[in-house]
Amino acid sequence: MSTDNTENNPVEETPEAQVEETPTVESTETTEPAAAATEEAVAEVEEETTESVVDGLEIGSDAIPEEVDPNFKPVVRGKIDKFGVAMGTGRRKTSVARVRVQKGKGKFTINGKELAEFFPVERHRKKILAVLEKTEKTGKVDIWVRVDGGGITGQSGAVILGLARALHVQDASLHSILSHNGFLTRDSRMVERKKFGFKKARKSFQFSKR
Repeated sequence: MSTDNTENNPVEETPEAQVEETPTVESTETTEPAAAATEEAVAEVEEETTESVVDGLEIGSDAIPEEVDPNFKPVVRGKIDKFGVAMGTGRRKTSVARVRVQKGKGKFTINGKELAEFFPVERHRKKILAVLEKTEKTGKVDIWVRVDGGGITGQSGAVILGLARALHVQDASLHSILSHNGFLTRDSRMVERKKFGFKKARKSFQFSKR
């Protein structure tokens, strides 16, 4: 009996069920234009930023964006005497080197000795000769140096700075090469002083708990 009643009398659908089955077309239609508007706004902002970054640059070229001052005059720390000899003074730690450079055949004298004799460490000789190699002055100038004070490392640094300054005053066109390689910069590092109650500058004595 129960089966016949269910077949002859179908169940009526409630309005709540009808509401759930209806697709939400209006919501999708309203969200689509809003999403399109936001995409257009983002695209406009990206175009503005790319244009501002790319302005003034040539893509695929070696153009340098930084402007170079045509009136720039480098400071020359040296002088030329009446005989045409270029002189430069270099300092490093407590060492002072007075360098004289003139046209010649590559003679290098330091305190009356040859370069290899005065600086037996190859590292020091290479650093000094690097100034001549970068400026292409190897074998073209005679160099006379008088250096005193400090140790072997400080003296080599003083000779490098003095030689660079002498070459700079002899030929001002070498400024960019010497400056780019750091030969015209004075190394201001010094040994830190010893402090009271310490063994050295920072080293302390052994701590005894008892």
